[in-house]
This record gives sequence, structure tokens and C-alpha cells, in this order.
Amino acid sequence: MKKNLIFLVTVCLIVSLFSNISLASSSENPEVFKLGVLLPFTGVFSAVAETQKEGALQAVKEFNDKGGLSMPWGKVNIETIVKDDEATIEVGLRRYKYMLDEGVDAVVGQTWSPLAMAINEVCKKSSIPYFSTCVNAYQTFEKGVLAECSFPVAGSSKSVGLAAGNTALNVLGAKTIYFLGRSDSWGDGIYDGFVEFIEGTDAKIIGYDRVPKGTQNYVSILQKVKAAKPDIFVFAQFASDCAAVLKQAGELGLKEETILLNTWMTNAVAVGIPQDVLEGVYSNAYFYWDLTGFPDKKLVQSVSAFSKRYEEVWGAPPDAYGVIAYDGVMALFKAIEKAGSFEPKAISEAIMFHPTFETAKGSAYWRKDHQPVFQYYCFVLKGKAPEDKKGKWDFFDAVGSSGGEEVLPTLKSLGY
Repeated sequence: MKKNLIFLVTVCLIVSLFSNISLASSSENPEVFKLGVLLPFTGVFSAVAETQKEGALQAVKEFNDKGGLSMPWGKVNIETIVKDDEATIEVGLRRYKYMLDEGVDAVVGQTWSPLAMAINEVCKKSSIPYFSTCVNAYQTFEKGVLAECSFPVAGSSKSVGLAAGNTALNVLGAKTIYFLGRSDSWGDGIYDGFVEFIEGTDAKIIGYDRVPKGTQNYVSILQKVKAAKPDIFVFAQFASDCAAVLKQAGELGLKEETILLNTWMTNAVAVGIPQDVLEGVYSNAYFYWDLTGFPDKKLVQSVSAFSKRYEEVWGAPPDAYGVIAYDGVMALFKAIEKAGSFEPKAISEAIMFHPTFETAKGSAYWRKDHQPVFQYYCFVLKGKAPEDKKGKWDFFDAVGSSGGEEVLPTLKSLGY
């Protein structure tokens, strides 16, 4: 509670600096749409940010290749302004203001949810469309928190936890669970969602630990997991933390004794983990570029076609976080065309009146809390054996999925 209060006070103090923001007034029929892309190219999230930039620019390219946005007065070309938020609130808000000064019509970005929350607060004053491209904190979607034209694309950490619960119980059949969380809003949100999903079932958590981001020695915790002998070991670690857990679990032979499930995976993380360590490990991911063998054959074909044209541009298949950014930019552009206007209120109304939109992984729709409901919120991946790997980015087989309202917090719980 104290940390949340300090954070909110900090945001309020910084947001006060923006009280005199004046947006550049656009002409009645503008010839150019300026999109701000704000991401942390400096710091621990830099590799993921690069994939997000690629995804955003891919969406811009696909629209510009068709002549731009289709508006009532004709085609409008899209220009981008890209800046580094450095994953800090102070720098991120300052760079956001620079973008406003340069006349951007909308902003997409963020990998770090506290900055996304801070920018959302500023959006209540600056009044431009903002589509965040990270997994947001659960509180982001409580009634009255989001700005009128703020639409987070990837949902909340609680949804990641609800989806992990579905994977553990309904895909992997677990009854006893050992859960390793992270001591922040990311880890706590995932744990809360997981607990909510298994409530009322015969599954139970027989062990729980919670460690800070950046922890590198997990041996003592993994030894406790071995001693507890759960059906499944679920862990919320991401990026280098995830790699450390998996490498040490492999050294201790934990994979031979229990199922391992990582709650959120990307190519940018997997590429840094030896394939023999990934082998047999399960993960949830917002997107995976090769769904060969997945039951939805139409989706398999569409994802294959998307991944092929993406790789032709960027030299590698799309990463999950790159696709979050791609989906966000595409949803924004489609809403602008439906609105026939760059005005935030008109765009927001167009989204709520026509909530269904298409993504790189199928159809979705926006709820009244500005949270997207996906047919496939995430895919369940299983690490391939090294000898089955067919290329640098061929890490997993897709063996399941989670989606729909069951992996979202209820509207009632959010104050609606």
C-alpha cells in the first residue's frame, strides 16, 4: 500500500508539470498523420523494445503501402516519431511531451507498466489516443482510471495469471502446484489471477515463494520445489530471470521430476536460453510465429502468411511483443478510419460502437473497460528437442491456448 501511495504521489507531481500542455491544432483535412512510438531502447527492456518498434513500423508500412489512412477527404500518409523512454517515469513523460510539441496525433508504446499508467494520467489532459503495448497492472482497468482514448492492447498481469491457471489445470492436468512469483505488481498480479482461476477446483498450491526482479540464484527455492514434489512448478520470472530459473532447474534435474510452466514467454527471451534447457518446458505467449499442428487451420494459415511477410521486412519472424505493438497500431488505424476523424473522442466512440477488430492472431473485441477480449489471448508452447529445431527461431510447438472472458477479470470486480 505504501509503495502504491508513493507511486501515485510521484505521478501526480510529474503530471502537474503538464498542466499547461497545448496541443498543436491540426488542419481540418490533414495530409499527414503523425504517430509517436515511445519505447525503452535503453536499459533492461531494450531487446524487447526493438521488437516492439519493428511491430509498430510493420503496421505503418502495411497502411502506407496501400496509400495511407482512408479518410473522408482522401488518403493520408503516416509518419512516425520514435523516442526512447528509458523505462523511467521522468524520462518517459518528458519524451512524451516532446512528441506532443512535435505535433503527434497519437502515441503507442511502453514495455514497463508503471510508465504506461503515468502516461495514461497525462492523456487525461493531453487528450490524444494512447495504445499501450505492455501487460498493464490490474488496477489500470478499474472504472475511471483509463483516459477516454486509452486502450491497452495486452490486458493485465492478472490475465496472464488466469491464463496460466487454465494451462496448468485444463491443458496440463495439474493437481498440486508450486508457484514462484515476483515481488512487484507484475508477479503479484499473475499470482492473484492464478489463485482466482483454481479457486473452487480440486487443484491446490502446496508451495509459494516470491522474489525480487533481478534475482539470479534460485537453487534454494528449486530444492524446496524438488522436496515438495508438485505436479507442476509455475514461475512468473521474465527475461534474464526466466533464463536463470530454467538453467538452474536443468542443473538440478527438476524437469525430470515435475512439469515446468513459465507464465509469459517471447522469442527475445527464448533466443538466450539453450534449446536443451527449453526442451519439454511449457510457456504461455501472446503470440507465436509458427502454429503448425494447432487445431485452428485457418489461423495457422493466416499466422504463417503474416510471419512470412514480416520476416521478409525484418529478417526474423515476429516476436510476441512485436505483435502486441503491431496489433495496437492496427487497431488504432482501423478505428481512425471508422471514425473518419483524428479527434480522440470520435476515435473512442468508433471503437466502442464497433468493438470488434482483427489482430495477427485472429479476432478480438473491446470491452467497456477498454480491455480486449481475444479468441486466443495466449498460446501454450512446449519447448522442442534440440534435434527437432529447424532454424534459429524454431523454439516451440503450439499445444494449446487460452482466451475469451474467462482469462479476464470480471467487469464487476473492476467497478462496472
